[in-house]
Parts: sequence; C-alpha cells; structure tokens
Amino acid sequence: MLVLSRTQLPYGLLTGVTGSLALAALAMWLSTSPLLQGSGVGTLTLAMLLGLAIGNLVPATVHRAAAAGVQLCKQPVLRLGVALYGFRLTVQQVQALGVQAFVTDALLILSTISLAIWLGTRVLGMERGTAVLIGAGHAICGAAAILASAGVVKARNDQVAIAIACVVLFGTLGMLLYPWLFTVMPGLFGDSHGFGIFTGATLHEVAQVVAAGQAMDPQAAEAAVVAKLIRVLLLAPFLLGLGLWLNRKAEHGHGATSVTVPVFVLGFIACMLINSWLPLDQRLHQVLVSLDDLLLAAAMAALGFSTRLVDLRQAGLKPLILAAALTLQLMVVGGLLTLL
Repeated sequence: MLVLSRTQLPYGLLTGVTGSLALAALAMWLSTSPLLQGSGVGTLTLAMLLGLAIGNLVPATVHRAAAAGVQLCKQPVLRLGVALYGFRLTVQQVQALGVQAFVTDALLILSTISLAIWLGTRVLGMERGTAVLIGAGHAICGAAAILASAGVVKARNDQVAIAIACVVLFGTLGMLLYPWLFTVMPGLFGDSHGFGIFTGATLHEVAQVVAAGQAMDPQAAEAAVVAKLIRVLLLAPFLLGLGLWLNRKAEHGHGATSVTVPVFVLGFIACMLINSWLPLDQRLHQVLVSLDDLLLAAAMAALGFSTRLVDLRQAGLKPLILAAALTLQLMVVGGLLTLL
C-alpha cells in the first residue's frame, strides 16, 4: 500500500497543479476580456469562482486524484505568491505618500479589524478565524489580504471562501455606489481628489478601486489608487501584528512561548526592498508581476476547487451581517478621516 501511494503521488501533484494553473490562466484571460475589463471583478475572484464551480461539479474521484497538487497550490504556492507581491511596491512610494496618509489608513485598519473581531466573536458568536479574515479583507486589500492572513490564522477552506465572498459582494456594491455618490454630491469631500482618497481608503479590492475611480474622473482615479496603495503597503506590518497577537492569545490559552514570524511576510518585505534598491529591467519586472498573478490565481482556483457550497450555506447570515457592518464602518470612519 505504501508503494502504491508513492507511485500515485507524482500523478496527484501533476493533476492538481496543472488544473489549478489552467484555471488561473483562464481567469487571467477572462479578466482582460472586453466583457469583464473595467467591471471591478479581478483575476483572483474569477479564479476562485471557476474553481468553486468545477469543484462542486466533478465527482469525488477527481478530488482524490488532484488532492496532492491542490494542497501544494493552497500552501507553498500561495505563500510564494504573497512574497512576490512585494515587487509591486517600492520604498520610494512609501516615502512619497507621507506620514499623515499612513496614520490615517493605520487608524482605519485598526478600527476595522478590532470591530470585526469584537462584533464577530462576541456579538455574533462566529469563529475567530472567520471574523479575522472578513476583517482583513475589508480593512486592507480584499482577497490578497484574506489569502495572506489565512496562513497566519491557519484558516480552513470554507472560512477563506466565506470571507472572499463577503468582500466580493460588498466591494462590488461599493464600486457601483461610489460613482453614483460622486455624481450626486461631487463636493462631499471637497473635490475630486478628496473623493478619490475616500474611495481608495474604503473600498476593498484593488480592481474595485480602479473601476470606481475611472467611473469618476482622472483626478479621483489617481487619488484612489494612491490611497489604496497605502493599505496594500500596510499588509506586511498587519500580518506581523496579527501573528504577535495570536501568539499572545496562545500563550494565555495553551502555554505557547515563541513568536513565529511567517516567512512569506519577510519574503514580501525582501521583494519590496529588492524592487526599491536594485535596478530591475522593465521586462523582468513585468514577468515577476505576471508570475505572481498566476501563482495567486492558482492558489485561489485550488481553494475554490476544494470548497463545497454546503460549507458556505452552513455559515448562514452572520458573515453577511458582519461584512455589512464593516462596510458601513469603513464608509463612516473613512469619510470622517478624509474630511479631517
């Protein structure tokens, strides 16, 4: 039996990895098609939806055959993708944004994640992992933040899928609402620049921010992307802080004494420093970003493939209530901070 498992393992790896990469490539192509381009539906969301659809249609034998490769994409491939995400950012961009912008976004992130944990666990009685993931997705950068946080909290497939579904739903609603508000009340935050900052500081996915900003005007679009960039830059310190907080909780509950810093977070920082201080060829940089898109999309496809709809139905309305509350909180607190 042991020999049989060893001979089947390479086939399982090949099947799962190839299938995940194929779905990732399909999602990347669909996201750039005229039908979906500018819709705010990003590659990662499409990859998860494709994996979810196929995973719930194929028989259990296919799941068993692809299990090893799917697991590889959900863990090592995902962590590598999060690390390579740092090639999208530079230290120079950090310096250009200024201290005030970082303080504003840091306050917004802290208030959002704190509300998510308190409301999710204390009031709604949800699992802490689910509440943290929904909070991270709303507070920082949508699916990418959820995937990165999942490795820290050791979340299950259904918890990640629920959090991403919440971000997609309420982020899409915001993507449609914000341009309408801009049309009705263009001076709500002073000018287009102020409205763009509000958009980038409160909408979830990068793709949603870009789509909403482009539906306003060029000045709002540029400000929205810059404000969103701050939240993305705060992903690494957020993950470090989350790991420290969880470790302290473990110390009180289970006697843990060591703090484990996720290696992929250090990789994220290292990639950002390399991108800042070493002159990378433009073509090489584009290859690295495209490779990162492919790896993250493959991880999302694998996640969706191994998630059953019955798990999502069992979650009930509590995640939606939490996501709605966080969306409202982001709009109110983010609006006040933008005005100030």
